[in-house]
Amino acid sequence: MKKYLIFLSLMFLVSCNFAPGSYPYAEIYTIEVGYNNLIQAVEEFKRTHPEYIVPDSVGLYDGKSDRPDDHWYHIYFYNKTQNKILYTWVRTSDEGCSFAFVAVNDGLKLGNWKYINKDFSSKENRLEKQYFETEILNYIRQSLYN
Repeated sequence: MKKYLIFLSLMFLVSCNFAPGSYPYAEIYTIEVGYNNLIQAVEEFKRTHPEYIVPDSVGLYDGKSDRPDDHWYHIYFYNKTQNKILYTWVRTSDEGCSFAFVAVNDGLKLGNWKYINKDFSSKENRLEKQYFETEILNYIRQSLYN
């Protein structure tokens, strides 16, 4: 009986997700600027690179929700070449702002989300982050620091 209880306890612990927070797997980048400056830089990036704007037909729009417990400014980018939507958010932090890469949706039909640092293979995860960093994040950082 004792072995059975130990086995059940171990199975319970292995099956639980003890990752902290609302977005425990997000890849978080610290940007040392003010919140409003970062939001403006993202908006400017999308104005100058309209191919990254998610089509209106999808129904995903940048901004904060009306929920009082929503601490994040949600931002979506469309990778037209690969037909993917990238979900990110911005939030103030002690160092300036946190800019997080959270998930990727395959296609324009919602419901095919995969979370960064969780649902992808190691190689796929590295490629998704590399795309985000080189094609989006670096341009935004450059516009902020130049």
